[in-house]
Amino acid sequence: MSDSVDLMRVAAVVGSLREKSFNRGVMRAAMELAPAGMVVADVPIGDLPHFNDDLDVNGGPDVVRQFRTRIQEADALLFVTPEYNYSIPGVLKNAIDWASRPSGRAAILGKPAAVMGAATGRSGTMRAQLHLRQIFVTLDIHGLNKPELFIPFAPEKFDDAGNVTDPAVREQIEKQLVALQQWVNRLQGAT
Repeated sequence: MSDSVDLMRVAAVVGSLREKSFNRGVMRAAMELAPAGMVVADVPIGDLPHFNDDLDVNGGPDVVRQFRTRIQEADALLFVTPEYNYSIPGVLKNAIDWASRPSGRAAILGKPAAVMGAATGRSGTMRAQLHLRQIFVTLDIHGLNKPELFIPFAPEKFDDAGNVTDPAVREQIEKQLVALQQWVNRLQGAT
């Protein structure tokens, strides 16, 4: 955790670039519903170039260095992902690839993380979340296992601007963030 303040900093990485996407709405709700002592901040990934080792010289392009710094400074990660073709979006995988370099010393290694996601169908992003958790293994990311948060049939739970309006979903987001806070404290050996 941060030495200068008692706030747990959570970097939110959203796998959708669309401003009014359901998953961006989930992230905004997480920012609003974060428990006392936690701040959730959006870490944009839309301007990251396609991962290319040839670009990763002296820390990579400026946007990559800024992204890596925000991931490094975070106490935990919050991945909010849609599901594309039974998996995570390419833009999210690209961000993870940038955050996972340099090998063995990457900003993302060993971070605690939670996952949530919304979809129009009945799966609520469960397959995408499973694939994301498989990626966690090689990066030693300490994923919060419970409570899981899949938001199916999203159009029924959001307004036209992409904001979460369903009270039960808002409660689930809040519960997962409290559990993430407890998970981070447990991993850090705090009381």
